[in-house]
Amino acid sequence: MRLAACAAALFLFAAAPALAQEADGQADGTAAADTTTGTKAKAKTAQPATPVDIVANEMEILDKEKKAIFRGAVDATKGTTKLRSDELVVTYADVKQPDGTTKTDATDLDAKGNVLIVTPKEKITGDWAKYDPQTEKLTVGGTNVRLVQGTTVLVGQELHADLKTGRTQMTGGRVKGSFLPK
Repeated sequence: MRLAACAAALFLFAAAPALAQEADGQADGTAAADTTTGTKAKAKTAQPATPVDIVANEMEILDKEKKAIFRGAVDATKGTTKLRSDELVVTYADVKQPDGTTKTDATDLDAKGNVLIVTPKEKITGDWAKYDPQTEKLTVGGTNVRLVQGTTVLVGQELHADLKTGRTQMTGGRVKGSFLPK
């Protein structure tokens, strides 16, 4: 059954925001809504598997479409990273490995409705979120997207985060940045 494979694939999304926070970028006190960390991307190293816990009112597997749909008060947790939404759709694919075995990888994750992503260093809220595990790009959108890191707050309509480079950009109409220098 694909349930275990889909749940395992979900960990990619739950871990993504925390990966972005490994960089030590600090706000420079300007009102720019585009920030790039000054640190180099860290090489990925193999780490022991961390369990993923998903709670939802219902779950549906569409095996022919290669999708797992979690609906109703979705709460996904991996380690110290949490994702909450009204609905979460995980699209997956079977990927052939060099040793001839096949594993299931998430190809797209789509959270809809009251999206909340919480890591130890940040909180992101929006109406929807999309994550591509292959490119490690996260987009959060809505009428009032908010990124809070300590006392720094960015508000706009769409947040774009490249988790490989640590670059975050808030777009859509007027954006607002509130920074409190240390």
